[in-house]
Amino acid sequence: MIEIRTKQDVEDMKPAGAFVAEILQECNEMVKVGTNLLEIDELVHKMISHKKGAKSCYVDYAPDFATGAFEHYICLSVNDAVLHGKPYDYNLQPGDLLSLDLAVEVNGWCGDSAFSIIVGEKEDPSVARGEDQLMIDTVKEALRIGIENGRAGKRLGDISWNIGEYMWNQGYDINTEYGGHGIGHVMHGDPLVPNDGKAGRGYKLRPGLIIAIEPWICETTDEIYTDEKDGWTIRSVDGSRGAHWEHTIAITDSDPIILTKWD
Repeated sequence: MIEIRTKQDVEDMKPAGAFVAEILQECNEMVKVGTNLLEIDELVHKMISHKKGAKSCYVDYAPDFATGAFEHYICLSVNDAVLHGKPYDYNLQPGDLLSLDLAVEVNGWCGDSAFSIIVGEKEDPSVARGEDQLMIDTVKEALRIGIENGRAGKRLGDISWNIGEYMWNQGYDINTEYGGHGIGHVMHGDPLVPNDGKAGRGYKLRPGLIIAIEPWICETTDEIYTDEKDGWTIRSVDGSRGAHWEHTIAITDSDPIILTKWD
């Protein structure tokens, strides 16, 4: 069921979005060559445990599309992993492409956001693959375009079509098995927000609709599989790398509000 929130609900959701943004900023600073994925997970655990009213959306989360509960605090997807990466004992290497996806509940409301980063690029730009940077730039711009189309009176398909059109034009194939979603008291709700669709079709956007928009792509394929070792991590079938970017937004009478915005 698609739920429309009141203006007060939107205000009440802002702390969750701001906290997700704060954690991701800290994670961004922590990501360096040699950083262990479990250290990032522990940082998120500590920040959530020290925040009054905060609760992980991932610990004990066991949806039908995965095997067992997630049991960690953040999704960390490296290189050919693009979504739902389960943290494990791995030290990041120069040039790794890391996607970080985080959802946290604060005072009963959820925020959800993601970004991708090339490990070590801040210290040594030469480690970055041009193909990786192009993917990151593409999903960031696709997200911006999707958010721009998140306006009352438009249709859900306008968001999806504009995201898909941009990424297709950049030369990427698009998978629609996983995409954006409604969000509120739970992390995943209606409506689904695919990363490709038909303009002018679907649910009519109304003020008070809260959605997470999340473009993601793999470099040379749109085919994916779930890693059997952990039952969660989504990988490209051809081993090519992936990138992912996401924000939680509120539809209003005017411009959409990015609830998870950070620099």
